[in-house]
Amino acid sequence: MFSIIQAAGWPIWPLIACSIIAVALVIERLSSLRAVRVSPPRLLDEVISVSSKHLPAPEVVNKLAANSAMGGVLASGLRSVIGEPRITEEGLRIAFDTAGRGAVHRLERYLNTLGTIASAAPLLGLLGTVIGMIEIFGSQSPTGGNPEQLARGISIALYNTAFGLMVAIPALMFYRYFRGRVDEYAIELEQAAERMVPHLMRFTAQAK
Repeated sequence: MFSIIQAAGWPIWPLIACSIIAVALVIERLSSLRAVRVSPPRLLDEVISVSSKHLPAPEVVNKLAANSAMGGVLASGLRSVIGEPRITEEGLRIAFDTAGRGAVHRLERYLNTLGTIASAAPLLGLLGTVIGMIEIFGSQSPTGGNPEQLARGISIALYNTAFGLMVAIPALMFYRYFRGRVDEYAIELEQAAERMVPHLMRFTAQAK
């Protein structure tokens, strides 16, 4: 493997750096986008049950906010009602919407970087191949050269393109997968907020 890297020349080093970054981002996103850290299955029902008769204490709301992304969104609604008992339904929806956009933005963290690597890796590989071909043909004498040596040089130059595709294809697959997961979570957060709005409006001055 090291001999292949040496043969491919310096253009392969940016690709190696991209591969290391991509692996790190994939591992980080796989950990951060787990359901237990974003949208625990029974969290919404538990919050509705706890706040069925009265609003929870501030320390309970703080604990909820630290629980997960959905917990942070639900806690923002509870804080809005606790802090402003006369809040309107529109104001409560705005509070949920603001918190939801912030949560989705955090879920999308590093995805642009991963997508950039997926797009740039094939181009970096092609660049390495072109540079290798230029060096190969530039080293040939005007009267011709050894065909076997020329063929070997071309195969070595193509290492960059192959490695670029090896980096880009998994990165693109994971990027698409993570985008789909974030979209699913965004819908879940929106549906949770829709359920909480009428539930919390019972505790406002508007309902009394």
